[in-house]
Amino acid sequence: MSESEKLEQLQNRKAELREESRSLEEEQRNLEQRVKVLEEKIAIEELRNRNKTKREAVDQLKSKIDELERRLEKTTEKPENFEATTETVLEPANGLEPEAIAPEISESMPEDEPEKEIVTVKAFEDQSLAEPEGIEESFRKQHEKKKRRLF
Repeated sequence: MSESEKLEQLQNRKAELREESRSLEEEQRNLEQRVKVLEEKIAIEELRNRNKTKREAVDQLKSKIDELERRLEKTTEKPENFEATTETVLEPANGLEPEAIAPEISESMPEDEPEKEIVTVKAFEDQSLAEPEGIEESFRKQHEKKKRRLF
Protein backbone atom coordinates (compact mmCIF):
# COMPACT_ATOMS: atom_id res chain seq x y z
CA MET A 1 0.00 0.00 0.00
CA SER A 2 1.26 3.36 -0.87
CA GLU A 3 1.53 6.36 1.36
CA SER A 4 -1.31 8.17 -0.36
CA GLU A 5 -3.63 5.18 0.13
CA LYS A 6 -2.66 4.98 3.81
CA LEU A 7 -3.33 8.68 4.20
CA GLU A 8 -6.73 8.32 2.52
CA GLN A 9 -7.64 5.37 4.77
CA LEU A 10 -6.60 7.31 7.84
CA GLN A 11 -8.64 10.33 6.76
CA ASN A 12 -11.66 8.10 6.11
CA ARG A 13 -11.22 6.49 9.52
CA LYS A 14 -10.95 9.96 11.11
CA ALA A 15 -14.17 11.09 9.38
CA GLU A 16 -15.96 7.93 10.55
CA LEU A 17 -14.82 8.53 14.12
CA ARG A 18 -15.97 12.17 13.97
CA GLU A 19 -19.37 11.09 12.67
CA GLU A 20 -19.60 8.46 15.40
CA SER A 21 -18.65 11.13 17.98
CA ARG A 22 -21.40 13.47 16.71
CA SER A 23 -23.86 10.61 16.75
CA LEU A 24 -22.89 9.68 20.32
CA GLU A 25 -23.16 13.31 21.47
CA GLU A 26 -26.63 13.58 19.96
CA GLU A 27 -27.67 10.30 21.56
CA GLN A 28 -26.28 11.55 24.89
CA ARG A 29 -28.32 14.78 24.63
CA ASN A 30 -31.44 12.79 23.80
CA LEU A 31 -30.88 10.44 26.72
CA GLU A 32 -30.22 13.35 29.11
CA GLN A 33 -33.45 14.98 27.93
CA ARG A 34 -35.29 11.70 28.45
CA VAL A 35 -33.84 11.42 31.97
CA LYS A 36 -35.13 14.92 32.77
CA VAL A 37 -38.57 14.04 31.44
CA LEU A 38 -38.70 10.87 33.51
CA GLU A 39 -37.51 12.70 36.63
CA GLU A 40 -40.29 15.26 36.15
CA LYS A 41 -42.86 12.50 35.72
CA ILE A 42 -41.63 10.86 38.93
CA ALA A 43 -41.80 14.18 40.79
CA ILE A 44 -45.36 14.69 39.53
CA GLU A 45 -46.39 11.20 40.66
CA GLU A 46 -44.86 11.77 44.10
CA LEU A 47 -46.77 15.05 44.42
CA ARG A 48 -49.98 13.32 43.33
CA ASN A 49 -49.45 10.63 45.96
CA ARG A 50 -48.72 13.22 48.68
CA ASN A 51 -51.77 15.23 47.67
CA LYS A 52 -53.87 12.08 47.68
CA THR A 53 -52.77 11.19 51.22
CA LYS A 54 -53.33 14.77 52.37
CA ARG A 55 -56.75 14.80 50.74
CA GLU A 56 -57.61 11.53 52.51
CA ALA A 57 -56.43 12.97 55.83
CA VAL A 58 -58.54 16.09 55.27
CA ASP A 59 -61.55 13.95 54.37
CA GLN A 60 -61.05 11.86 57.51
CA LEU A 61 -60.85 15.01 59.63
CA LYS A 62 -63.99 16.40 57.99
CA SER A 63 -65.90 13.17 58.63
CA LYS A 64 -64.64 13.13 62.23
CA ILE A 65 -65.83 16.73 62.66
CA ASP A 66 -69.24 15.83 61.20
CA GLU A 67 -69.50 12.84 63.53
CA LEU A 68 -68.51 14.90 66.56
CA GLU A 69 -70.97 17.65 65.63
CA ARG A 70 -73.78 15.06 65.33
CA ARG A 71 -72.84 13.62 68.70
CA LEU A 72 -72.74 17.10 70.20
CA GLU A 73 -76.21 17.84 68.83
CA LYS A 74 -77.50 14.59 70.35
CA THR A 75 -76.03 15.38 73.74
CA THR A 76 -77.33 18.96 73.76
CA GLU A 77 -80.90 17.94 72.89
CA LYS A 78 -83.22 18.02 75.90
CA PRO A 79 -84.73 14.68 76.93
CA GLU A 80 -88.51 14.47 76.31
CA ASN A 81 -89.38 13.56 79.90
CA PHE A 82 -87.30 16.31 81.48
CA GLU A 83 -89.29 18.40 83.92
CA ALA A 84 -87.98 21.80 84.85
CA THR A 85 -88.16 22.61 88.54
CA THR A 86 -88.18 26.05 89.99
CA GLU A 87 -87.03 26.98 93.41
CA THR A 88 -88.38 29.95 95.32
CA VAL A 89 -86.17 31.56 97.89
CA LEU A 90 -87.97 33.32 100.65
CA GLU A 91 -86.24 36.18 102.37
CA PRO A 92 -87.23 37.51 105.75
CA ALA A 93 -89.77 40.29 105.35
CA ASN A 94 -91.09 42.72 107.92
CA GLY A 95 -88.49 41.63 110.42
CA LEU A 96 -89.66 37.99 110.54
CA GLU A 97 -87.04 35.38 111.21
CA PRO A 98 -86.54 32.39 108.85
CA GLU A 99 -87.85 30.09 111.60
CA ALA A 100 -91.11 32.00 111.59
CA ILE A 101 -91.49 31.54 107.82
CA ALA A 102 -90.68 27.81 107.87
CA PRO A 103 -94.07 26.72 109.30
CA GLU A 104 -95.80 28.59 106.48
CA ILE A 105 -93.75 26.74 103.88
CA SER A 106 -94.38 23.33 105.36
CA GLU A 107 -98.10 24.04 105.57
CA SER A 108 -98.31 25.15 101.91
CA MET A 109 -96.44 22.15 100.49
CA PRO A 110 -98.32 18.87 100.26
CA GLU A 111 -96.37 16.10 101.96
CA ASP A 112 -98.03 13.14 100.27
CA GLU A 113 -96.44 13.79 96.84
CA PRO A 114 -92.68 13.21 96.60
CA GLU A 115 -90.74 15.54 94.35
CA LYS A 116 -90.02 14.18 90.88
CA GLU A 117 -86.60 14.88 89.62
CA ILE A 118 -84.96 13.25 86.61
CA VAL A 119 -81.21 13.28 86.30
CA THR A 120 -79.44 12.07 83.17
CA VAL A 121 -75.75 11.18 83.32
CA LYS A 122 -73.74 10.20 80.27
CA ALA A 123 -70.21 8.84 80.27
CA PHE A 124 -67.77 9.17 77.42
CA GLU A 125 -67.96 6.04 75.35
CA ASP A 126 -65.24 7.09 72.97
CA GLN A 127 -61.89 8.03 74.50
CA SER A 128 -61.08 10.16 71.46
CA LEU A 129 -63.52 12.79 72.77
CA ALA A 130 -61.99 12.83 76.21
CA GLU A 131 -58.36 12.81 75.08
CA PRO A 132 -57.71 13.67 71.40
CA GLU A 133 -54.04 12.68 71.60
CA GLY A 134 -53.75 11.24 68.09
CA ILE A 135 -54.91 14.43 66.44
CA GLU A 136 -52.64 16.63 68.52
CA GLU A 137 -49.68 14.37 67.80
CA SER A 138 -50.25 14.41 64.03
CA PHE A 139 -50.47 18.22 64.04
CA ARG A 140 -47.29 18.39 66.13
CA LYS A 141 -45.47 16.13 63.64
CA GLN A 142 -46.62 18.28 60.72
CA HIS A 143 -45.43 21.39 62.55
CA GLU A 144 -42.01 19.80 63.15
CA LYS A 145 -41.72 18.93 59.45
CA LYS A 146 -42.49 22.54 58.51
CA LYS A 147 -39.81 23.74 60.92
CA ARG A 148 -37.25 21.44 59.34
CA ARG A 149 -38.08 22.69 55.86
CA LEU A 150 -37.50 26.26 56.90
CA PHE A 151 -34.05 25.64 58.36
